[in-house]
Amino acid sequence: MYYEIRRYRAQPGRREEWVRYMEDVVIPFQASLGMDVTASFVDAEDEDEDGYVWIRRFEDEAQSEALYTAVYEHDRWKNEIGPVVYGLLIPEKSVITRVVPTPASPLR
Repeated sequence: MYYEIRRYRAQPGRREEWVRYMEDVVIPFQASLGMDVTASFVDAEDEDEDGYVWIRRFEDEAQSEALYTAVYEHDRWKNEIGPVVYGLLIPEKSVITRVVPTPASPLR
């Protein structure tokens, strides 16, 4: 099992719009296809007022590959959701980190 920590940067001044879109559209869409979205955060630091972080959980690489295909190859993602996402974010500022919980972690 592992988690994916995804750190995004919204277009300047558009973080509230991004969070609404994530919570109203992106997360429900991905969850409907089986994605386990564990958490969603905004940065509390003033110097990163456009920062956003979310976490997804995967059982293994096979599940991750299947879910990536289900989500990102879906017509709704390609034609409707994806274009909005890429318009609200600065894609080149995205940082994705894969982490594994330690033996004593409550997230294990």
